[in-house]
Amino acid sequence: MFRNQYDTDVTTWSPAGRLFQVEYAMEAVKQGSAAIGLRSKTHVVLACVNKANSELSSHQKKIFKVDDHIGVAIAGLTADGRVLSRYMRSECINYGYTYESPLPVGRLVVQLADKAQVCTQRSWKRPYGVGLLVAGLDESGAHLYYNCPSGNYFEYQAFAIGSRSQAAKTYLERKFENFTSSSRDDLIKDALFAIRETLQGEKLTSTVCTVAVVGVGEPFCILDQATVQGLINEFEISGEEGGAAVEETGGESGGAPAVEQEAAPMDI
Repeated sequence: MFRNQYDTDVTTWSPAGRLFQVEYAMEAVKQGSAAIGLRSKTHVVLACVNKANSELSSHQKKIFKVDDHIGVAIAGLTADGRVLSRYMRSECINYGYTYESPLPVGRLVVQLADKAQVCTQRSWKRPYGVGLLVAGLDESGAHLYYNCPSGNYFEYQAFAIGSRSQAAKTYLERKFENFTSSSRDDLIKDALFAIRETLQGEKLTSTVCTVAVVGVGEPFCILDQATVQGLINEFEISGEEGGAAVEETGGESGGAPAVEQEAAPMDI
């Protein structure tokens, strides 16, 4: 895991042209609980797994509202994600006050990526150990972006991050061609099925997942537990089927469970 003298500083290049501390921050994202996003022409759905540190504690909040038209789901260090979501709220408020219109999603994502990039080029800073799925709606339509600790950002039709996310990605890759024309309820259904893929046989209930939606005529909102449980019951999403699906994709997910066991307590 450690690269000797080349990982003592975020600004130190290895002979192979790599910044190991940035790669370690990206590894923190892989150890966080899973987060999923998918979009159609009119709606974007975010979903995440609620993972508590112990049976005696509550889970950390993983989905944050930024503005009426933007929200984020995070995987990795929750504290870093909370700070970045507060920064995004400030940018939206300042833009709205200055221009009296909502901040375009793409512009906010670029500002967030620039903020993350600075931490890869300053010896007295460390990279943010969190990945963000940014869901938003503006004049150009619905958008889903992934912001990486390295400062890179990508727009996706559907994506999953966090531990055991490969099983969810496999499911999304099979279905993504239909997402563009999907309705709001169909998107939520696919998000719940993708979340189920990451649970490895554990029964999917409203207590182990959070779902949020933003779309045309619908401001960003996090669905309450009763609504999510009703959708799970309506779609008849069972945990037993999910376990079989994960076994089928086990060759791709590899040693993800072992990685999750090594996760630090803050990576929840």
